[in-house]
Amino acid sequence: MTSPVMKGAPAQAATRNPATGGQDTARDPDATKTGRAGPKPGLLLATILTGQFMALLDVFIVNVAAPTMRADLHASGASLQLVIAGYTIAYAVLLITGARLGGLLGHRRLFIAGLALFTAASLACGLAQNTGELIGFRFAQGTGSALMIPQVLSLLQLTFSGEARNRAMSIYSAVLSSGAALGQSLGGILVSADLFGSGWRPVFLVNVPIGAVMLVIAPRVLPRDERGADGRRRGLDLPGLTVLAAAVTLLTVPLVLGQEEGWPVWGWVCLGLSVLLFCLFMVLESRLARRGGAPLVSGRVLRAPGMLRAVIVIMTTMAVNAGFLFAVALHLQSGLGFSALRTGLTFAVAAVSFGGIGLNWRRLPLSWRPWLPAAGLLVSAASFAGLGLALRGGGDGGAALYVCLLTLGCGLGLGFSPTFTLALFGVAPQDAADASGLLATVTQLGQLLGVAALGTLYLNRLDLPGVHPSAHAFAVTAVALTAVCLAGTAVALGRRRATA
Repeated sequence: MTSPVMKGAPAQAATRNPATGGQDTARDPDATKTGRAGPKPGLLLATILTGQFMALLDVFIVNVAAPTMRADLHASGASLQLVIAGYTIAYAVLLITGARLGGLLGHRRLFIAGLALFTAASLACGLAQNTGELIGFRFAQGTGSALMIPQVLSLLQLTFSGEARNRAMSIYSAVLSSGAALGQSLGGILVSADLFGSGWRPVFLVNVPIGAVMLVIAPRVLPRDERGADGRRRGLDLPGLTVLAAAVTLLTVPLVLGQEEGWPVWGWVCLGLSVLLFCLFMVLESRLARRGGAPLVSGRVLRAPGMLRAVIVIMTTMAVNAGFLFAVALHLQSGLGFSALRTGLTFAVAAVSFGGIGLNWRRLPLSWRPWLPAAGLLVSAASFAGLGLALRGGGDGGAALYVCLLTLGCGLGLGFSPTFTLALFGVAPQDAADASGLLATVTQLGQLLGVAALGTLYLNRLDLPGVHPSAHAFAVTAVALTAVCLAGTAVALGRRRATA
């Protein structure tokens, strides 16, 4: 296997196309040079992906801790929802900002700053004495993640080349794809363990020792920032950032709180205003590009081969994944009486297969790769249909539950990992920060839309009379999940272009 090639400066390299096996045109005349190498590329990769995994974990790790948290803090439904969702709101709103700040101030500097804020906020969450404190610290956690996470993809794009980048991107997509299910698994284990009578607090405190070790290691292994004239010229685009942050906030807040509040009028007003602000954002960015400025998301990123199709497929995959995890966690715990530990371990089946596909899809024949996303979504659709049948009537599904979870993890992994990786190979390294912010934001918005739409469908069906209302609600949700996957399959089967 080829040794990883590290570069300290954001130079591009000729890379092997993972879709076709062919060699891309070299983008940088110095692409084949080793450049200034950092100490131990494997340690660098482990460090930044650990940060990525921690941030993803915290989106979902509190889900199975919610009942214990509510009882301990005497939290209202709305307060508990904000504890769970405050992190995601801050994360989604500030991701694009974090990506641009990384390009402007330096990816190393922003990664370490975000990691420090995330670790300190995790400690504060674990020590919080009431819901007000916990909500505030969760927003701080999300802010730290938004500063840290866009730098991960940028550092991968800018410091690895050739076959080393292929391997790094496979590991990255495996971490990204399996974080949600593993988050719920680990959350169930920690809550059930009730370490020293601490109840829900370890779901936050687990980040502290890991973050502390990473803060010691990261300054030693991350390549030093070398901001050139391009970074200064691009600037921050404050009008675009302000409008985009407002648009994402107006979209995410009602999606997160709408069900709990009974979908009030203000929620629909916010959703309508978010559409208007997104339109305004596109107008502002188009004008800025025509004037020769640097919009938040470069037109080169959006025009990269396969990028728009990848955005749709990634959003679809993340939406069904998050909607499924939300609905089935409630059904297993509330409907079937599973413990937090059993629920968490049940999700591990899907998490392992999801991550395994992310690491190994490149072993499949080259001629198959353009078809993998569509095949993955089709397998996911069949798995959701099988889950609906296995859990119908209030049964626990038996062996069929685990078989369907196994195939579901494989399907979602095939839908997500090749799509994410192949799309990024069409992005120039100088646009890595923009692409990172865009795809990370799409991932988060997909999860929010999945919980809001598919989770709401499940919750609304719980109110209907019947012998097993939770089983009926999940069966209906499984039909919807199947339909969304089939729609995503149609998009993925559109005209395919090799992007790597």
